[in-house]
Amino acid sequence: MKRIFADVIQFRGSHYDFGFMQGELLRDSFLVKNREQQWKLRKPQFKIDIDETKQVFEDLAPFIWEEFLGLQDALKWSLDKVLMEFGGYRVNIRPSGCSILVGEDYMIRNYDYHPKTYDGRLVAFQPIDDGYATLGLTQKITGRSDGVNEKGLTMGYTFMNRKRPGNGFVCYMIGRLILELCSNVENAVQLLKDIPHRGSFSYVLFDSTCEMPFIVETSPRRVEVRQGYTCTNHFKILTEENRRVLDDSNKRLQAIEGKNHLNGLEAFRLLNDSDKEVFSKLYGSWAGTIHTSAYFPKKLEAWCALGGDQEPTIFNFAEWLNGADFSLAKIEGKVDTDIPFVNMEKADWYR
Repeated sequence: MKRIFADVIQFRGSHYDFGFMQGELLRDSFLVKNREQQWKLRKPQFKIDIDETKQVFEDLAPFIWEEFLGLQDALKWSLDKVLMEFGGYRVNIRPSGCSILVGEDYMIRNYDYHPKTYDGRLVAFQPIDDGYATLGLTQKITGRSDGVNEKGLTMGYTFMNRKRPGNGFVCYMIGRLILELCSNVENAVQLLKDIPHRGSFSYVLFDSTCEMPFIVETSPRRVEVRQGYTCTNHFKILTEENRRVLDDSNKRLQAIEGKNHLNGLEAFRLLNDSDKEVFSKLYGSWAGTIHTSAYFPKKLEAWCALGGDQEPTIFNFAEWLNGADFSLAKIEGKVDTDIPFVNMEKADWYR
């Protein structure tokens, strides 16, 4: 078993200053050094058009562009490199897992992916310039894999396929845009209909007024909306986009379907306990459960656990919004793998 951690990062201020602070934290980090090593060994399967990317962000969320500039100044990188690493526009995504269950007052989510992709960062950010305050787990620093905002809107996504990617935003930047731009599920659904999508993902959306969550099925070609309490890794409407083999996705869906009557702790245990057929140890196949997160939109509370069979660490986001900082600097856990994690140790996965 490997002991792992995620840093708890808290910031109140402008997006530029937030970016600068993150850049200072990243400057000599394992995360940056390991990713630089990766680029020496493989070529990116995408290209960056700085002018196009800047225009897209300035039209939609100019404050996030300011965060990129803060990162650039702190890291002393070219803007092209900042956008390649953190921009969230026109980036390929590898296959992954993930399972989401929504109940009466919660959204529980297993984040299943590869250790070499994991930021190991839970971030609370309260901007003073624009955008809603958010709490969530990051992906590629500027993106969010799941989270909640000050209005009680919660979001998580699940991977569907790698077929025919298009020009557009990737999942984790879309997650960030949803949380910072949208006050409720209806706003988030409209945003997902309006923006260009790089890949094919389902976004599960839930807020404090929802009787049933919305699941938005997206691809570069089409966006469809349905309602439901469970989501794994296949579409229900965009079935032509599904992968050929869906055995694992169906197995996890069967394990959580019809379980939305459970209370929050029972649902958390269903996803996090390693003997319940939802938690995955397939880390080498890009589908091992790294964290289980839970969001409670009415009381603005979040839970997080790293690895399986763990007790959740609880974060009172409502109190944080009123100025009470979290006391924890790290979340700790353990996973059943010897694969190095990009955020905490020197690693070369290609050797």
